[in-house]
Amino acid sequence: MNVLLIGSGGREHALAWKIAASPVLAKLYCAPGNPGIASVAECVALDPAKHGEIVAFCKENAIDFVVVGPEAPLVAGIADDLRAAGISVFGPSKAAARLEGSKGFTKDLCARFNIPTGAYQRFTQAEAAKAYIRQQGAPIVVKADGLAAGKGVVVAFKVQEALDAVDACFDGAFGGAGAEVVVEEYLDGEEASFFCLCDGKTALPFGTAQDHKRVGDGDTGANTGGMGAYSPAPVMTQDIIDCTMRELIEPTMRGMAEIGAPFSGVLFAGLMITKDGPKLIEYNTRFGDPETQVLMLRLKDDVLLLLKAAADGALDQMSVRWNDDPALTVVMAARGYPAAPEKGSVIRGVDAAAENEAVEIFHAGTATKNGELVANGGRVLNVTASGKTVQEAQDAAYAAIARIDWPEGFYRHDIGWRAIAREKGDAL
Repeated sequence: MNVLLIGSGGREHALAWKIAASPVLAKLYCAPGNPGIASVAECVALDPAKHGEIVAFCKENAIDFVVVGPEAPLVAGIADDLRAAGISVFGPSKAAARLEGSKGFTKDLCARFNIPTGAYQRFTQAEAAKAYIRQQGAPIVVKADGLAAGKGVVVAFKVQEALDAVDACFDGAFGGAGAEVVVEEYLDGEEASFFCLCDGKTALPFGTAQDHKRVGDGDTGANTGGMGAYSPAPVMTQDIIDCTMRELIEPTMRGMAEIGAPFSGVLFAGLMITKDGPKLIEYNTRFGDPETQVLMLRLKDDVLLLLKAAADGALDQMSVRWNDDPALTVVMAARGYPAAPEKGSVIRGVDAAAENEAVEIFHAGTATKNGELVANGGRVLNVTASGKTVQEAQDAAYAAIARIDWPEGFYRHDIGWRAIAREKGDAL
């Protein structure tokens, strides 16, 4: 099978690494890719936003299957354009990708189909949003409605923070994504990430993870796209998984089919596990980043066959097997992230850091310049490791980081702290 993977981040490097191991793979291309992906795939200089060029490349290179990594092309309808050209693709239609492309759409779907989530209101005017915030009080959550690269969410513990967040959205801090805001109830509990492969009819559970959104140790500082993750998430017990499937995923699948937008691809539920059970924080319609990195390390089965089954409507014939050993990934980010990351600094020692068999280093925002590896984004490297325990995986990841020579990079020092506390029997 000739495969084209679309994207250039750590999520795509992890997917490429796993797809490359498939015995049914003939040739793997990645558009546009990165220096890490280039070790397992042929990178091609295509812009994912130019759907016509992607379709033409697929036809010229006898591509059998396309896997779309990032959310922006999906929300823009790339899967529809590929399917219209007769090309098999893993990813939802433009109509179904609204589950990620519009937070308001998803909240309305939850209300219509009785899916547990926080109370909310949608606003297109700042003053109305502010009046609602003053009425509700803090803590409260303000979200830009559209895609904001993981940065359009403010969890405000003071009313003024929420009012400032509304101003930021309507003043253009997130571009068109902030033309509408969703103000919603603050949910108290423990966050977790839950994934399902979907084919429009069947939803197949595809692992759990826990992300670390705050930029600083101790879950402090600004929200980011994610500073690290581990899998599985201990809070996602089998009872919680069963409840999530019954009360969230299955009603969502039925609801999307009912409104004429059946969901095919990966459904990524950001959950809050509250005292009343799991509630939806948000849906994403692509694999999580950095959660994919730990999921791919743990997956026993051929990911290419699983993704193709989702595209072909054949998930009812599939199952998923996992390695029992947990995996953990630490994001190394460029100084200034998430606000204004500094690009161009030289990174050395990555190959030496990956010499441990338990370690894989996925490139998230790198480039090559004058024969050297340089930072080319906010989140730059994902240092990923497995172990018999989360503590062991954490030790391996941080030992690898210690071998990387990159003074301009930074990272959190406490990735996995919740799971490690549970392993030690400490109260959370």
